[in-house]
Amino acid sequence: MSTPITLEQIRRAPKALLHDHLDGGLRPATVLDIAGQIGYDGLPATDADTLARWFHTQTHSGSLERYLEPFSHTVAVMQTPEALHRVAVECVEDLAADSVVYAEVRFAPELHIERGLSFDEVVEAVLAGFADGERAAAAAGRPIVVRCLVTAMRHAALSREIAELAIRFRDLGVVGFDIAGAEAGFPPSRHLDAFEYMRDNNARFTIHAGEAFGLPSIHEAVAFCGADRLGHGVRIADDIAVDPDGGSLRLGRLAAILRDKRIPLELCPSSNVQTGAVRSIAEHPFDLLSRARFRVTVNTDNRLMSNTSMSKEMLVLAETFGYGWNDLRRFTVNAMKSAFIGFDQRVEIIEEVIKPRYAELERPA
Repeated sequence: MSTPITLEQIRRAPKALLHDHLDGGLRPATVLDIAGQIGYDGLPATDADTLARWFHTQTHSGSLERYLEPFSHTVAVMQTPEALHRVAVECVEDLAADSVVYAEVRFAPELHIERGLSFDEVVEAVLAGFADGERAAAAAGRPIVVRCLVTAMRHAALSREIAELAIRFRDLGVVGFDIAGAEAGFPPSRHLDAFEYMRDNNARFTIHAGEAFGLPSIHEAVAFCGADRLGHGVRIADDIAVDPDGGSLRLGRLAAILRDKRIPLELCPSSNVQTGAVRSIAEHPFDLLSRARFRVTVNTDNRLMSNTSMSKEMLVLAETFGYGWNDLRRFTVNAMKSAFIGFDQRVEIIEEVIKPRYAELERPA
């Protein structure tokens, strides 16, 4: 890459996002506002800038378990239909402002019933917010398609019920199912009933695996559970040997089957450093996996917690590994190919939105 790509240029590039948590992307001012409305007094700060810094600092923990602790505050202010709707609208607006043209945003309905909402009411409020956000973004000249993944917490016993929820709302904006939470001690195979239910209904699902825990969680997610995608999956690099002399790669059996089956990896570079999955961006296996032709995608994970956006994630990768527009376009097309919407919709966004807009960016000034 002869001329480095700037953040402002990347902000204009169309993006596809597969791994973004609704409760990890709130605006700090919104957290404060809703907390005041509902009488929640547990926040560690009383102004938006200080609160934002607190979230950023707390989640740079080096541990997935500690990284997840600050979510207690965002979840606490997402317990009413009005709050869920507002957070969903603002999520869409913020993504559209970053030139995201397609996003799958996930959340765990079981975390939002403390004030008496049913699972269906929680999902209805979020989907209505996404729809209103899409309309607002289109009116502002930033069209975006946002779909929902419903998540079950892997330490709980509600995964089958959440899977059924995904199927009930599959034609209303929910396109898939996920499990999340601390990986150690909670293998994905504990939730086989939910995954079998999704397969029985010809539905799609992703699994958080290979982040805090290593190859065994990836193996279970793929071999036992049949995951369509892997949430993070960064530890698959443990199954790849690099020849120190020639730089050639030797893939183990698990890495080979992931690549052969084109199972998408929902990589979240900044988050992976903050949770201790990798030590630094420079040591992140994103480039190793990209060069080995795995289906890598770029994601935010939690925009508030990680103080990030899709543009920032792409920029740090471009600066670290020397990526150019061809690379960023490939990662974006990878994500769009891997989306859980229908084939015709995926092709339409790739051919009519992503490729033409990248062609404009690549054209010499």
